[in-house]
Amino acid sequence: MAAPLSNWQLRDSERVIKGNEALLGKKHLIVGMTRIRNEALILPDTLDYLATQVDAIVVYDDASTDDTVDILRKHPKVALIVANQAWEKDIAARKLAEGRHRGLLLDMARSELPHDWMFCFDPDERVTGSLPSFVAGLEADASDAVRVQLFDAYMTPEDCAPYAPDLPLLHFRKFYGPEQRDILMLWRNRPEIHFAEGHGRTPGGMERVKIDLHCQHYGKSLSVDHWEETCDYYIRHFPFETYGRKWTERKGQAIHTESDFQRPLYEWGEELFANAVRI
Repeated sequence: MAAPLSNWQLRDSERVIKGNEALLGKKHLIVGMTRIRNEALILPDTLDYLATQVDAIVVYDDASTDDTVDILRKHPKVALIVANQAWEKDIAARKLAEGRHRGLLLDMARSELPHDWMFCFDPDERVTGSLPSFVAGLEADASDAVRVQLFDAYMTPEDCAPYAPDLPLLHFRKFYGPEQRDILMLWRNRPEIHFAEGHGRTPGGMERVKIDLHCQHYGKSLSVDHWEETCDYYIRHFPFETYGRKWTERKGQAIHTESDFQRPLYEWGEELFANAVRI
């Protein structure tokens, strides 16, 4: 039985764009969802990577000013896009809106793209395992959802060339910080799992959550210019005491010999995982 829809409604600034309509109305093993803004640099590789992991993708575009929407609508795995024309300037309103944005996507996926599993990702993340193989192994598992072990990639003196659009992002950098964040990315399509305002990227309604898989995060390591733009973004658009101060101190510090938390860097693999520090 299909999961019931919640009461999320489109706003006047939002419109639904259909991508590959052949994906609609068919049963899928895994559907991917993401919120996105101005990710044209890495988006082609992100979508090609996701094409090997999921059956269909739904996207909330939060008022991009680059070619993000055009790239999305042309990719064969993108089924539906919610295109927002008015970016929230208020910090608190933007953070509250995250849950509504993802709630809209989850409702649309449940209605138009029946699926067994939902994969909630950011464009600069790369899970290193095979999601179809992984979920196939969970058929007898009682878990509702999976938290994926995420590690930040870093630019180092010997590995700091900027990312270019024709390169695969997976394994793009050599070194990673040992700080491990367990990010909820994968959950079964069960009606009790839902988003509310303020939920961010983690829905409510889950009872049995396991930790598995590994993920490379490239938010700090695309290029020196991107690092500086990231610093400026947090300084300008987030509260100073919680974000601005930290990112002000990071300006000019794109190249690393240790992590932002003053720990050694490791190559991707078992040594990194053995030295992981959960934060």
